[in-house]
Formats: sequence, structure tokens, C-alpha cells
Amino acid sequence: MAEVPNRRRALRRATPLLAAGLTLSVAACGGNLSGAQDGEYPAGPITLSVGAEPGGSTDLIARALADAAQDELGVAMPVVNTPGANGALAANQLAAEAPDGYELLVTNASLFAITPLAVSEEEAVDLADFEVITGLSRDDYVLVTAESSEYDTLDDVISAGDGLKFGTTGVGTGSQLAQELLFQQAEVSATAVPFDGGSPTMTAVLGGQVDVGAVQLGEAMPQIESGDVTPLVTFSEERNEYMADVPTAIEEGYQVRVAQYRAVVAPAETPAEVVERLRSAFENVFSDESYVSFNEENLLTPHEVAPEQVAEEWTSSLEEYREIVEEYQIDMGAQE
Repeated sequence: MAEVPNRRRALRRATPLLAAGLTLSVAACGGNLSGAQDGEYPAGPITLSVGAEPGGSTDLIARALADAAQDELGVAMPVVNTPGANGALAANQLAAEAPDGYELLVTNASLFAITPLAVSEEEAVDLADFEVITGLSRDDYVLVTAESSEYDTLDDVISAGDGLKFGTTGVGTGSQLAQELLFQQAEVSATAVPFDGGSPTMTAVLGGQVDVGAVQLGEAMPQIESGDVTPLVTFSEERNEYMADVPTAIEEGYQVRVAQYRAVVAPAETPAEVVERLRSAFENVFSDESYVSFNEENLLTPHEVAPEQVAEEWTSSLEEYREIVEEYQIDMGAQE
């Protein structure tokens, strides 16, 4: 990963030559890409990448966004899945792209605010390598246990004492951080068991491989509604509007506040006018009835804030979480 900045600089130096060559090629072939001759943006498809497998929350958000945005922008917006390293693979690939607005990424705040606490400095993804286009939404974590388990409340889990196993959605995720903090504050020795996303974590909870697990609300709700799992607490600041009868960890006496936020980003140095064109298109999507319904159906809380606010929130979260991890001497990289 250490070579990414050098590759990015090389791509940026090459971009004007590539663009010139493309213009000549299109002209020679009699091509008529819309807007290409007069520099209008966008003049062709815009790829929206996702650093996760198809079917997860981030993927579904990206597809709903792309479906509505392509009508606003007048060009296709294909969604490409590039899973790996909790989203770092897709992020590093995007950072190396030319900053022309044709390659975007829907990314999670945890990649920038939590994962750096679990990996080396060379492996950590830096928000400074990207231009934030817009914030999207917030997804709260809920701690669940199998209905067949012996636990009905968080107090039951804590009273069980040492030896607990808790499932996480991966190393360096909000799922891991929330539970590490919870059990440290409760003075319970518990073991983190990482999985690759919310779906396998839920499977492990249901199968009794772990005692509890923290997943995003939208991923847990089908099993909660079917009665297969019991929600114990959420890790939001206040009770989630979609699960108002479930207390927060804070209400239960534990200072644990961890949520998942998402945003759209482009490579650093993407021109301001391109960022603004994209931002304007996405703002129109946010008021689209079908997109509003999508958020409600997937239990997502809109957080459609400006780029500056996203950057401030994610940067301050990293600093806050770093202090907390050091205070409780949590090793975010140490999992079973």
C-alpha cells in the first residue's frame, strides 16, 4: 500500500496526455460522446465502487443511489464491487485513479475512523487522499443473541462473566470497537471472533458459535422480527427510531457510542466544479421519493451532510476512538 501515493502522482501526471490522446481518437473516429467536445461533465459513465460483497448494506445503498443519480446526471452509473480488507482495497484503488469525477466510491466511516487503530500506519487509509462529495446515512449497531441462548438482557450477558465470545463484522470495524468497549467497561474478559460482514456474523450468532454479536440494524431486523434473535442494546447515542423499545448501551450504564456512517468520495484533487456537479445531483436524489422510501425500508437514518462536515466528523472520531482505545488498553488488531 505504501506505493499507492507514487502511483497516484504518476497517474495524475499522465492524465492530461491521456485526455489529449482520447480527444484525438474520438475525433478521428467521428465519435460523438455527449459533451466531450466542449468539456461538459459528465460526458460518459461514472463508476460507483463498493468495497464490500453484493447484498450488504453498503452495496444496497450504492445501488439505490446510483439508480436515481444516473437520471440526474444523464449518464450510466454502474456499481462495481471490490471487496477486501474491510473496504481498504477499493479505497486504495480509487485513490490511484485520475481525479476526473468518473470514479467514485461509497465508503464507510469506520475505514477512516476505526480501522487505523487496528492496522499499521502504512496500511491505514487516509481521508486526505480523497475528496468527499456528500454524506449519506447513519446505520446503528445492535447487539443480538440467539433466541435459544440463556440471555434475555444485557445484564444476563454481563453476569455470565469471563469466557464469552462475541462476533464482529471484521477487524477494525465499529462492530468490534463497540463490543470491545462494552466488555472492557463491564470488566468482563471476552474474546472477539471476526467474520467477513454482517451476514456471517448473524449466522454465527444463530448457530451458537458466539454468544452475542453486533451488526447493523438493517442486517439484524429480519431475524429480530422473526424471533430468531433477541436485541439487547443499541450503540447509538439515543434510542433508534426504528427500534424504540430497545435501550442503548449508554442507558444501561456503559459509555459506548459507535455508529456506522457512509459517504461518497472521489480521488483527491478532483476539480471543485465536478465535486459541486455531483453534490448537486445527489442532493436531488435525497429528496426523491423512491430513495427516501429506500432509507426507511432499510432502517437508515439520513445524514446527507456537506463534505466539510463529513471530514470534520470522521477526523474527530478517529481522535476520540484513539484516546478511548488507549484508555482501556484495547488491542484492536488482536482477535481470535
